[in-house]
Amino acid sequence: MIQSYMQKPVLADRYDAIIIGSGMSGLATGALLSKEGQRVLVLEQHYTAGGFTHVFKRKGYEWDVGIHYIGEVGRETSVMRKLFDYITNGQLQWADIGAVYDRIVIGTEVYDFVKGVGKFKEQILSYFPEEEEAVAAYIDLVFKATKASRGFYMDKALPKVIQKLSMGMLRRSFYKYSDLTTLEVLRKLTDNDQLIKVLTGQYGDYGLPPGQSSFAMHASVVRHYFAGGYFPVGGSAQIVKSIDPVIESGGGTILVRAQVDEVLIEYNRVYGVRMSDDRVIRADRVVSSIGILNTYSKLLPRHIVSQHGLMSPLQSLERSVAHTCLYVGLEGTAEELGLPKANFWIYPDDVDHDRCVERYLDDITAPFPMVYISFPSAKDPDWINRYPGHSTIEIITLLPYDTFRSWEGTKWKKRGKNYEQLKEKIAQRLLKKLYQRLPHLEGKISYHELSTPLTTQHFVNYDKGEIYGLSHTPQRFRQRCLQPRTSIGGFYLTGQDIVTAGVGGALFSGVLTATAMTGTNILKRL
Repeated sequence: MIQSYMQKPVLADRYDAIIIGSGMSGLATGALLSKEGQRVLVLEQHYTAGGFTHVFKRKGYEWDVGIHYIGEVGRETSVMRKLFDYITNGQLQWADIGAVYDRIVIGTEVYDFVKGVGKFKEQILSYFPEEEEAVAAYIDLVFKATKASRGFYMDKALPKVIQKLSMGMLRRSFYKYSDLTTLEVLRKLTDNDQLIKVLTGQYGDYGLPPGQSSFAMHASVVRHYFAGGYFPVGGSAQIVKSIDPVIESGGGTILVRAQVDEVLIEYNRVYGVRMSDDRVIRADRVVSSIGILNTYSKLLPRHIVSQHGLMSPLQSLERSVAHTCLYVGLEGTAEELGLPKANFWIYPDDVDHDRCVERYLDDITAPFPMVYISFPSAKDPDWINRYPGHSTIEIITLLPYDTFRSWEGTKWKKRGKNYEQLKEKIAQRLLKKLYQRLPHLEGKISYHELSTPLTTQHFVNYDKGEIYGLSHTPQRFRQRCLQPRTSIGGFYLTGQDIVTAGVGGALFSGVLTATAMTGTNILKRL
């Protein structure tokens, strides 16, 4: 049972491992270590566990904060499905969101992404029949890039001495794809701007338009959804609910309202953590899943960070994009309201993705560069049992942190009238995009609430409200520090900075970290 820090539960004198942060990566690492017979304590600063996998409730509605759809879990034989089954003891169920998982909307044109590689290719060629060679080459490159990534990530889990002996052999083929931007790769295949815009229509899943993103990141997302999209039955809260018993069965605990002030280090080895109330909890090893910048700037003593030069390799990297999400509640079932299961990705039709982002960053009153619309109550077959007669929608777009910088330091829900007015302006603009696609919903919304980068900062503790940690540029994948082991004995990293953005990336980061800590090849075992 997830325990509250405010209730002062009885803790063990010492744990095998302490994990800071209860997002997907922290939960996965904790479950995998528990499966290896280790006693784990997962510490979460907020009142609810789960990170971007948690839900929140208002006015008789429930919204999933970060889980909108997950790929590669439809087949029980897939690695992703096996991992989820393993860390939840098979308690997590998945609902297929249908043959069409994404709809790319450019102006008035709609392009469906269809489940199955062959069907995906056939559908794209129905829109661009003259581009058969380019589309075939593109799909081939997506598979080659993701295949090359296996060695790249395997290398991260190896002891450093073996990494040196291998002389980068496992990483080399991956760099052929990660060193190039998505746009550079696609420009070699086609000069059809509309095709490029369609094929990169999921860039919001990793936050960078094609001229800036690494092709390796793009390929990872595209490959992830080739077999369709799925949603956890019962909502994303089921992830932490199904992992908690696994950690508990190993003698471990997930503790909420438990803020860590400092990782304790002596003779270059960790021995525990100091909590915000000065309580010391001891452990042989400590794992941070709160992001590498947060970890080095907030958890470690400054002299340790300076001594090891931990921040130096990160200076050339940028934080990922910040975002806003409009959480919408409606009276009526998804069926009654005609809500689709497929997601909408909506883009302007006058310029390419990169230019759309550029002009929006210059002036946020410019057209949104991207609007993503998800219909979670339509995706979850259990929703109607929990919230009969109600439905929900989530609408997301990019939003620069600087838009709300003047409210920096203010408290959540107490930021003032001007803040709320600006939020409402953005909310109305997003609703307008919804009504353009589904005009019959106008007048049927009973509740809406907008999150901002400051909301993300408050709940996830990222300084600039970034949603994906470090930006997924080509330079990012060259940073050797983005791996589980650190130069401090017994101190490890996990999370999307170690692998890539998204739930899948966070899950695999947990695998890499647990593998590095135990010396057990967990993937091979599965």
